[in-house]
Amino acid sequence: MRKEVQWVDWDGKGLEHCVCQTDADGIKLEGVVIGTREGQYGGSYLVVTDASYATREVRVSYVGGAYMHVTSDGKGNWFDCLADQELPALTGCFDVDIGITPATNMLPIRRLQLPAGEACDISAAYVPLPSQIEGDFFPSRAAQRYSCLIPGRRYRYEGLFRNFSAELEIDEAGLVIDYPDTFRRV
Repeated sequence: MRKEVQWVDWDGKGLEHCVCQTDADGIKLEGVVIGTREGQYGGSYLVVTDASYATREVRVSYVGGAYMHVTSDGKGNWFDCLADQELPALTGCFDVDIGITPATNMLPIRRLQLPAGEACDISAAYVPLPSQIEGDFFPSRAAQRYSCLIPGRRYRYEGLFRNFSAELEIDEAGLVIDYPDTFRRV
């Protein structure tokens, strides 16, 4: 299945175009963003998962700035391809959360397959916004919780690492429709 979606930031200033391809081998998310959250920036991303929806490859590039390429073995072990080094701080992370897009919220939702009323705490590999980069550009570990409110339709996301919560409505592919106060679909 191939699906193309666009989001704007909550105030309608930024724009994102995302292509989501799903098949028996997993998910491929590819997008470009003109962002306005915590500053103005341009960026692109590529995320590839395996058949169980565990993240296997992530590439993020900010126009005129930082570039990242990391991989995971699908068992929670991460590797920085640019620095040619392991990333032990991410051990146990199966999902990536890219700060400039709501697209990556679909990954733990699909991977966890939570029934109604169930919740699960996870650690995600969080890719920072350009304004949040301090030193080397690679993901950091972020505590999160996903709760299923209505299977296949509505979930609560909690960014425990930043004391943030939002109810996310998703479409039939699992992509976020509206992310209150942050992104909305056009």
